[in-house]
Parts: sequence; C-alpha cells; structure tokens
Amino acid sequence: MGIEIDRTRFSSADYQAFQARLEENLGALAELANVPGFGCGPRSLGAELEVYIVDAQGMPLYANQEILADAGDPQLTLELNRYNLEYNLSPYAFDAQPFASTESEILQRLRKLRAVASGHGGRIVPIGILPTLRHADFGAHCITDRRRYHALVAQLIQRRGGRFNIDINGEDPLQLEMEDITLEGANTSFQVHYRVNPEDYADSFNAIQLMTPLALALSANSPTLFGHSLWHETRIPLFKQSIDTRRVDRYSWNEPARVSFGQGWARRGAGELFREVVRIYPPLLPICAPQSPAQEIAAGRTPSLAELRLHQSTVWLWNRPIYDDADGGMLRIEMRALPAGPTAVDMVANAAFLIGLAEGIREQLSELLPALPFAMAEYNFYRAAQYGLDARLVWPELGQSGYHEQSICKVIEKLLPVAYQGLANLGISSEESARYLQIIETRLERRQTGAVWQQRRLAKLKQGMPLQAALHQLLEEFIVHSTENLPVAEWPL
Repeated sequence: MGIEIDRTRFSSADYQAFQARLEENLGALAELANVPGFGCGPRSLGAELEVYIVDAQGMPLYANQEILADAGDPQLTLELNRYNLEYNLSPYAFDAQPFASTESEILQRLRKLRAVASGHGGRIVPIGILPTLRHADFGAHCITDRRRYHALVAQLIQRRGGRFNIDINGEDPLQLEMEDITLEGANTSFQVHYRVNPEDYADSFNAIQLMTPLALALSANSPTLFGHSLWHETRIPLFKQSIDTRRVDRYSWNEPARVSFGQGWARRGAGELFREVVRIYPPLLPICAPQSPAQEIAAGRTPSLAELRLHQSTVWLWNRPIYDDADGGMLRIEMRALPAGPTAVDMVANAAFLIGLAEGIREQLSELLPALPFAMAEYNFYRAAQYGLDARLVWPELGQSGYHEQSICKVIEKLLPVAYQGLANLGISSEESARYLQIIETRLERRQTGAVWQQRRLAKLKQGMPLQAALHQLLEEFIVHSTENLPVAEWPL
C-alpha cells in the first residue's frame, strides 16, 4: 500500500502499456528463476506493523502526516486513513535471534513513536480494530492526502459502480453501506515476511496456507466494530467486503475477489502464483517504470519488476508471494492475516508459532494435501476468523479416509510439538523457541486471546455503564496492558 505514484487519471493506452509491461515482468522473472543460485540465501524474518493514532479521549486522531514528518524515521510510512501509520521493521537472519530481535525493535520503535505522537496530543495503539471507531471516522475526509490513495479509492469505486455493502454476522450483526473504501482502514495488521529459497517455495507456501487458520484463531484481536460484537477476527470479512468491487450473482459466474485466501495449492513455485495474480486481476494503477526489465538487465542491474510489484500491492491475498530485487533478487512469503497487537511479545509469538508449524509440517505435506481439498482449507480459515478458539475445523488424519470436524484447540494441542521442531529445523535456539511458544501454550490453556479478553471485559463493563463509555474504558485498559508488553493470556478481567 505504500508505493507512491505520480498521477491519478489513466487512459486506455496506460492500461495497454501496463499489461504489456506485466508480461515482460513475468518473462524476466522466469529468466531469473533459471539462473543458478537465484534467490538462494539465508532465511530471514521481516514484518510490517500497522497502528492506530488516538487522542486523549481514545478517539481517532487525524495526524499521521504530521507525526511522520516529526518522526524523521525512514521505516515509518503512511496508511490509507489519516489515523493510521505503518512501521516497516528490519529483516533479521535466522541465525540472529530473529524473533527476539523483532520484539526488541517493535518495543523500541513504539517508544519513540509514542514520544513523537504525544507532541500532537496522540497515543499509539496496536490493535486489530479500534473499539471506539464511529461512522463519522470514515469517508473522503479521512483519506491520507497521497495520490496513490486517491487513485486507488477512485478506481475501486468506479469498478464497483455503486455502494460497498458490509454484512457481517455475529452476536450483534452489522449491516451497512459505504460510498467509498475507507472502512478498509479500520483493519490494522502485523504482516510477517519470510524469505525462502525458490526450490522450497511451493511447499513452504502451502504449509503456511494450511497452518494459517490455527495461528489466526490463536491471535484473534478484532471482535467488535461500532460496538457490534462480530467475529473474533472481524478484520477478515471487513477487509474483503470493504473493497469488494464485484456484483456477486449466486446463479452466475463471479470473478475472484481481490481479497482472497487464494485459488488453490501451489504446485510448482512462486512463478505460478505471480502469473495467477496477473492473469486473474485487472490492473488498478497502470503506471510503468521509466525502464523495462530488459533495459535494467542490459545495464547490469537486477530487474526491479516494478509493474508486477505495484500490481501485487492492489491484490490482497491473505498469504501472497513477494519478489524483491535486493541481494540479486529474492522471494518471500507475506503472511497478512495476523492482527496488530495486543503486545509486541504476542505478535512475535504468533509469527513464531505460524512459521514453526509450517516448517515442522513440510515433510508431511505430500500426505496431508491430498487429504484436504483447498476449499476445505479456505473453510478452515474463515471458521477460525469467525469463532477463534471455539472453531471446529475439517482436519485430515494421516492414514484415515473421510472427513470430520474437530475442535481447533485439539488440533493445536497435537501440533505444538511440530512448531517446536520446525523452529529447531530453522536453527532457532531452544531458549528463543520456548519464550514464544510457551506464550502460545499459556494462551491456549487459558483460552484467552486478545479477542476473548475484549469480549469478556466489555461484557463486564457494560453491566455498569453505557456501551460507548464501556468501549472507551475497554480501550484505556487495553492501552495500559499493551504498553506494559504483558502477554494477553495474563491480562486480568
């Protein structure tokens, strides 16, 4: 979302030129893949952390550009709505305590950012969806003033041809219509980047897809919107619906949603996933870089594949392939489903759990994937988002035929040793693994995620005060515990 552009209006010639350049990008990527050693290098961990800015009363504070200017931090970037910011955290090799280093950096960056925000009467909150949001916090007035965001909003509205419909069930269902896509900005995430070698890409990607529902249920931190009690991870349906340009007809064919869990298991590697994105989704921001991939290669540079990267940034798969021209060209997997917050240590524990599970299960994929059609993996993803640790998943049992649902908690309990083994396979020390996976174990034992804590605490607060007052008190308590970096399983009720 952070790539800036130089204009907001486009002609048919722009789209034609951009489509042609996308094809060049795919060809260049295929050529790179045939170069011996391409993309090979030490595995590494990176992340992007999106946060809210709130004022003294806990309301969204429209000051991201002012705070960015004062912070003077090149790793800090703007987001779609004026009360959100994003940190692009440093990458860490797996022999450099990547999880502990990431936690330490988050704490350091947030301390500095909070100091800058306080000068504008603001506070910084890492939380999936801010409980104090109002309908008035969305609309054209809240869009960050950057050409990219104005162009993206205009393109999505034009393709929709009408209002965006929000329909999310739950204890207190929410239905509304929006003129624009700014509800997308209600969602803040902790997006994890994992560098893998090309020969391992398909298996690593599939393993992460398979295990994402388990990590999502354990990390849930977005149970409300506008005071409505909805999904444990309300971000999942809200993000999809808030920018869905389709007019879905249940009796006809429908194009794939731009926010999606994917189209199927990867069979060959990253190349097919990039081609899929180019073939399925029409461009939204057709802006070509000054030089083509052929010109960059002729000049002795690694091709940037700028058009492919720009196009990728307008297709929001929950797990998506990433190409980076750094270090001679590399491939990463971006995990986008995990929410921001509640704390630095919780977010890093979520990442360690998901990556450990994926790496620990890779050797069994040839047995597991034939037993779980992709549609059932997608089903598991949405049920985990909806019900959190109360979800029931369709999960394969090796050596058995047929399907049955089982408690997600039982699945996680059985697979915790797999997560430990996966981190050990990556060279993570037993001390580092234990620090983060024990946080996951405690969360599982106490059945207390960020979403569960918010639900239970809000229910108690509502017994003694009106809903809006309860939502504000909930946020104040959340901010205190979050700033202390106390794992959410230990937060008092």
